[in-house]
Amino acid sequence: MCGIVGILGQGREAAPILLDALKRLEYRGYDSAGIATIQDGHLDRRRATGKLSELAKVLEAAPIAGSVGIGHTRWATHGAATTVNAHPHASTRVAVVHNGIIENFRELREQLKAEGHPFVTQTDTETIVHLCQSFLDRQLSPADAAAATLAKLEGAFALAFLFEGEGDLIVAARRGSPLAIGYGDGEMFVGSDALALAPLTNRISYLEEGDLALVTRKGAEIHDASGARVTRAVQVIEVSSVVVDKAGYKHFMLKEVNEQPTVSAYALAHYVDNETGLIRSEAEDVDFAQASRIVLVACGTAHYACHIAKYWFEKLARLPVEIDVASEFRYREPPLSKSDVAVFVSQSGETADTLAALRHAAPQVGHVVSVVNVTTSTIARESETVLPILAGPEIGVASTKAFTSQLVTLATLAILAARQRGRLSPDEERRLVRVLSEAPRHLAEAIAAAPEIEAAAREMAEARDVLYLGRGPFFPLALEGALKLKEISYIHAEGYASGELKHGPIALVDSSVPVVVLAPRDQLFDKTVSNMQEVMARGGRVILFTDSVGAQTASEGAARVVVMPTCDPFIAPIVYAVPAQLLAYYAAAFLGKDVDQPRNLAKSVTVE
Repeated sequence: MCGIVGILGQGREAAPILLDALKRLEYRGYDSAGIATIQDGHLDRRRATGKLSELAKVLEAAPIAGSVGIGHTRWATHGAATTVNAHPHASTRVAVVHNGIIENFRELREQLKAEGHPFVTQTDTETIVHLCQSFLDRQLSPADAAAATLAKLEGAFALAFLFEGEGDLIVAARRGSPLAIGYGDGEMFVGSDALALAPLTNRISYLEEGDLALVTRKGAEIHDASGARVTRAVQVIEVSSVVVDKAGYKHFMLKEVNEQPTVSAYALAHYVDNETGLIRSEAEDVDFAQASRIVLVACGTAHYACHIAKYWFEKLARLPVEIDVASEFRYREPPLSKSDVAVFVSQSGETADTLAALRHAAPQVGHVVSVVNVTTSTIARESETVLPILAGPEIGVASTKAFTSQLVTLATLAILAARQRGRLSPDEERRLVRVLSEAPRHLAEAIAAAPEIEAAAREMAEARDVLYLGRGPFFPLALEGALKLKEISYIHAEGYASGELKHGPIALVDSSVPVVVLAPRDQLFDKTVSNMQEVMARGGRVILFTDSVGAQTASEGAARVVVMPTCDPFIAPIVYAVPAQLLAYYAAAFLGKDVDQPRNLAKSVTVE
């Protein structure tokens, strides 16, 4: 959500560099963008609504010069997506870009208006500008004015300040939202993440919670939340790990669906000891044998991954699992104890609700584990144990490869917990590991069914409402499939446990409502077939995803049957994620939707 870049350049124009860096942050989601620079001590800025191509047009018509600048892609929170509300916000002496939400902006705004400051936007960010301006008017230095401003702010934010007359200074600060500093050769950079800075430098340091950095061409002077001078480690980032393109695919989402066999193999290589055939994991320091339960917390797609993992933990390890939506977790004040293991799942590792839930739980539970794609993220840094999913950069807003990599990682964690609790013999563990190691191959086989899935999606794209059904771990997968369809095609969809159909949702069924059924031939298959027959008896159009045996048994009456690979029930939820994803993808693409950047959504939700 939103993106920040900044450059203190050396003899080259900042605007085109900023624009290019902002393009690498498009995956975060945005509805407007802007750039501010300093030339001969004077602030100038350009802003536009819509895609970055619109900002490029503005810059082409009215260029701005200067080797120092800040840029921003905005996802509207306070105020509509208009040019006047776009960042950077500026006064006569300071320009600011901001990710996050200032919770006390109304109180500050009223105070500043009473002092005569003119407000022209609906945003909370403009309050930061006028607050900083008020301190500058009191003759504080830019650095001191920025620090004084931060002291007044309540909420979560990442900020970059640019000052009139200061051609060698960017002040950067973070509280809740991520921010990185890039070190170049006589140049310095600021970015929301390493991806923004990848072509500019591979030397990155991450600001910690409460840090303020005074960035000049000589380096960064960093102060922690108490004001003390501190040093943050500079890491060398492999450029190949952050520079991405579509590799010939029409959309990033389709590319990332097709990457799932590869990235799941990466995760397996990390968590499987090939010599012993057993699980090896950073989580071996977690004492599952003494744990009374696992608490799984996440948002969105990651939340559904937790629901699937619940079946594994409870069946294999006989360990009770409680699952919470992160945005609800701390507000209901759940009872926690030192015998609990709390697991937080987040692709970005910066999800605001999940981070807040972690901070609420950490003092109360026995061990905090995070399952993340970005191991340098805040959630990772604040966890005792970090489990990387190794999915690589995921650019499409709708999560695909991160979801299956989360599932693979959680499956290895469930096996480890079962071992520690004495529920698995070494031979049983090796069997499950062998089954799990088959997932990449079966994922590739599922992707090979893309033409049949596309045909089903084209028919489904004509519907206004779609139902998804599944039993056991396929119930949360039905929820995930419905979420995917809503996210990128804007077709209303709902997921249900198949057995719940007759308790209400069947009232929606008629010939205009496609019903997607995810049902391999397992111990619950016959019950699912009965639910399908209830749908077909009422004219519903069943789209069945099953294996070859299931297709032979239950294809009669279905509008379409798509055959998935035959695989062990343990990994079937991972494999069947593919048709759930591709149905949504092809429906959205057929309808001409913006698949990678659907409306109103952002990749990394760093505000509550």
